[in-house]
Amino acid sequence: MSDERRDARRTSVGAATQLGTEVSINLGSALAGLVIPLVGVFAVVAARQVVMAAAMLPFYRPTRAGFTWRRLWPAIALGVVLAAMNLSFYQSVHLLGLGIAATIEFLGPLTIALLASRRLLDVVCAVAAGAGVVLLTGFDGTINVLGVVLALTAAASWAFYIVLTRRVATRLPGLEGITVAGVVSLAILLPFAIVTFDPAAFDWGVIALLVGVGILSSALPYSLDTFILRRITPRLYAIITAFGPVVAALFGWLILSEQFSLLEVIAIAIVCAAAGTAIATQRDPAPTPLDPSLIAATRLE
Repeated sequence: MSDERRDARRTSVGAATQLGTEVSINLGSALAGLVIPLVGVFAVVAARQVVMAAAMLPFYRPTRAGFTWRRLWPAIALGVVLAAMNLSFYQSVHLLGLGIAATIEFLGPLTIALLASRRLLDVVCAVAAGAGVVLLTGFDGTINVLGVVLALTAAASWAFYIVLTRRVATRLPGLEGITVAGVVSLAILLPFAIVTFDPAAFDWGVIALLVGVGILSSALPYSLDTFILRRITPRLYAIITAFGPVVAALFGWLILSEQFSLLEVIAIAIVCAAAGTAIATQRDPAPTPLDPSLIAATRLE
């Protein structure tokens, strides 16, 4: 087998695997949409963080000298943002539906990707994405305003998460920063989850759903990122990620019985097309704030 064919095969396998992780993430979000009405958003997010911590803590070997505020504050801030991002996103899913919430939330990383751009095409893409979200929220007054505010909060949190992840990645080795952030996030969420805990709402089916959310949305896709990033380019990684809202809408329809008007379908397509176009036409090969190593970290979102 020639080198070109071997490279093409590696790229195909990497792209297919990443598409699988997008399916995994959004399937997990759809399962969260099923279980939130039963146990509440705090329990769902806390359960997901427990699964994440269980997957990452065995590989974390802290030293006493490393526990300083100056060294760890970016990871601690990352944990606070992670908690805010998860809570606002899942609550917006509960109020708006998965398809709409995921599309609005994607404005966060898209804004980071376009922020430093000086190209007219990127300005057009940004305006198109904004117009898509305006169309998505509708003009008839039926959209849940609180849900939109929470989805925008999740978008802003995702943007801050990407920026903080870059700082953490340069200051802390390996998975230390993400592990510390996960523990901080769990520490914030756990008291609220305990206060809102209703034993009568839990049975083995609910527990299975909660574990499934943690595995599908965090543990499985995060563990596959290293495999994926060795096989595809940063641009291809970002392009596939840009179509996440379409996958989210599909699972919203299949699992949560969400119904989309023609206008909403067009709006989701506009946002995804704007993001895909902006990323696919980037010429600068240097890492950007939407570098795949940073997107990989947002698997925890």
